[in-house]
Amino acid sequence: MGECVAARLGAAVAEHRFVNVTGPPGVGKSRLVAGLADAWLVDLDDGAGMPPEGLPGALAGAGGRLVVVDGVDGRRRTEALGAALDAVPAAGCRLVVVSRGPVAADPAWGGRDIARVPVPPLPDTAVAELAETRCADPGARKLAVRLACGVPFVAEAVCRAVLAGTPASAPGAVADRVAGELMGRLAREAPGRRWQHALRLLATVGAGDERLLSAGPEVFDVLAGLSVVRRGVLGLSVEEPYRQLLELAYRWRSPDAHGTVRTRASGYRVGLLAGAREPEERADLVEQALFLTGDPVLRGSLFPSARPPAAVERAGPSDAAPIGRLLRQWAARGGFDLRRAERLTEHWQTEAFHIARDGDGRVVGLASLLPMSGCGADGVEPLLQQHADALVDAGRADGLFLGAAFCPDRATHAHLLRHVLRQAVLDGPLVVSTATPEYQSLLGSLGFRRHGSVRDDVYRCGRRPEVYSNDMRPEALPRWLRSITPEDPPARAGTATVRQWIGQALGQLHDTRALARSPLLAHPETATATALRRRLCDAVRNLAVSDDPADAEAGAILRAYYLGRGPTHRHVAARLHLSRATYFRRLDRGLTALAGMWERPFPP
Repeated sequence: MGECVAARLGAAVAEHRFVNVTGPPGVGKSRLVAGLADAWLVDLDDGAGMPPEGLPGALAGAGGRLVVVDGVDGRRRTEALGAALDAVPAAGCRLVVVSRGPVAADPAWGGRDIARVPVPPLPDTAVAELAETRCADPGARKLAVRLACGVPFVAEAVCRAVLAGTPASAPGAVADRVAGELMGRLAREAPGRRWQHALRLLATVGAGDERLLSAGPEVFDVLAGLSVVRRGVLGLSVEEPYRQLLELAYRWRSPDAHGTVRTRASGYRVGLLAGAREPEERADLVEQALFLTGDPVLRGSLFPSARPPAAVERAGPSDAAPIGRLLRQWAARGGFDLRRAERLTEHWQTEAFHIARDGDGRVVGLASLLPMSGCGADGVEPLLQQHADALVDAGRADGLFLGAAFCPDRATHAHLLRHVLRQAVLDGPLVVSTATPEYQSLLGSLGFRRHGSVRDDVYRCGRRPEVYSNDMRPEALPRWLRSITPEDPPARAGTATVRQWIGQALGQLHDTRALARSPLLAHPETATATALRRRLCDAVRNLAVSDDPADAEAGAILRAYYLGRGPTHRHVAARLHLSRATYFRRLDRGLTALAGMWERPFPP
């Protein structure tokens, strides 16, 4: 791969006056341009080298030589380079710009024509070889491959951390040291430290807006300008593998804070889901909520720390041949009888497949998503058998049936599976029939309903397919997502924390948008802001008529102060003829009593 990129760079330099070598931090851009013959290197990251303000003189004195300017990261350096080019005659230089993001995206570049040569991550085998030259510890080499995801800088930093005495058996401690080096590199783009904690929070929540990150516009803008951060539908997100490093380090440093951040983010996303009106918005929120469960099976299967080199689209008639090839690989991987698998899948129309393409347009993955209305077809009924009628009777005839999903590349496979779930959110309930143990485990972690095995060993592999389904209607999504969250926030939090959430929610009873962000929405009986408001009001009124006089006084205080909308604590205490000390003792008693409700299942 390195030779291929070097060849592309050589061709670009020969054909273009301006060339931009791009790639994430530490991917190997500087090593690549070091191989250019007779080039004059100007490294802006070299502390003893030339400051950005010296670029005009350097370019003017090049005398027609090829100039490589490395480290053009951040607005200040891009502006300095643009000013230098403005000061140099048009035919004065040939230039290779090395930057993390494309300089053409910055207004300071001035719209000049520039050829871009992206530097991709290395294969895992190359990273393993690199790590072997840096560290003799086999555990360190394995950890380097896992954390680097093809980025040489990360692999080398992992080895440095282990050589410094951090054990490879403590990946969080290793990641913390690597994250420190990463922050040092990013400081060249954004000086200061105010944004660094916000970046850790962003890595933990997956995607974040200003409210979720508790970041003001200034910090949010700084984050958005970092080369490892991308803008998306739900806010900003950190690219892999840097996201994984930052979250792993944050969890190691402060596990309680990490859990609290993830819990708050999960409640926030599911709260927004309850009010989402557009299917596309719901699909984005569901994906983020699945990420925030933190379940290791879901994280490993759906969110591996690697960028998928593929796009997913519907298949066309011309894709029949590669689909057939991948289906044969799918059958071989599953240990299925090839002829039997072909007889089943030959009934699936090509247009029913969703396919993943790599950067060269080749089909590298597939998922068969057939409408449930065709469940009686020869290629579907054998996979459902005795469960077919029950699924149709349950109202799932308008949903989707997933019969196969396959991709040899792990990151692309995860991307394909997320696409399947997204389509289910858009198009209705999802039914799955699978004889693959790994998929069965994943469906269990996803909380799909298991209907049981079919009668026959359909694929002649010694395993009967199992049938699963999930209701993906909008009103069912919040309850489903909360049911698969490994740690229900109110159950995990102590009484003092839940009591604080109760007080906040009572104070927001008349603000639906604020109430929709309450962590208490994670309880299955208060899945929406409306349900939470009703439950709180009922609980307060029930407490006010308690047989226990102290509880009744506590309920009366909560009813007068929170449900009454207006009086101050002093006014309520005077109305109920209570001293200040007794009033606040009863108030605390009432909040604690309500907190107990969220620490155990609600009664029928």
